[in-house]
Parts: sequence; C-alpha cells; structure tokens
Amino acid sequence: MNWFFKLWGINGICLAPIHIQIRDGYITIRRVNHEKIHWKQQMEMLIIPFYLWYFIEWITRWFINGKQAYMKLLFEVEAYDNDDNLDYLKTRKRFAWL
Repeated sequence: MNWFFKLWGINGICLAPIHIQIRDGYITIRRVNHEKIHWKQQMEMLIIPFYLWYFIEWITRWFINGKQAYMKLLFEVEAYDNDDNLDYLKTRKRFAWL
C-alpha cells in the first residue's frame, strides 16, 4: 500500500466501511485521530454521498485554488483543525464539517 501513498502524496486514508490505512513510518496518535474523524464523517453521510461530495468539492476547489484544493475541503478542514484533540469525537456535533 505504500506505493499508493507515494503515488498520491498522502500518509493515510480512511476507506469506510472497510478500514483505515496509514503509511508505514507515519503512524501517530494525531494521524489516527485525523482518520477517525474522517470515519465519523463518512458514517454520518452514509459513505457513498461522502465520496461524491468529497470528489465534487475537490474538483470545484481545484479550479478555484489549484494545489491548495485539498486543504480547503470542508472535511479536511474539520479533521486538521481537530486531529490534535483526542477527545474531539466525544463532543463532536453531527455534520460539524459544515
């Protein structure tokens, strides 16, 4: 799986309902929490709508922000803003990414 991470330039991915995969050498509590936040987002959106929203938002933001598109995605903003708070998922409100 490391080849996939290198190809896309990522260190982890959450593929609900299957699993969370983190690149070798990049496993940290913060990275795991980040992916758990994505897991929660995917579950509340019933998985397929999550992927559709993510893709459409990424395409839209790519035209507006270019390479910054990923960091501007609503799902990523929530995950990065809260991945250092290990209690976040206990207090997170539904659809907090909005």
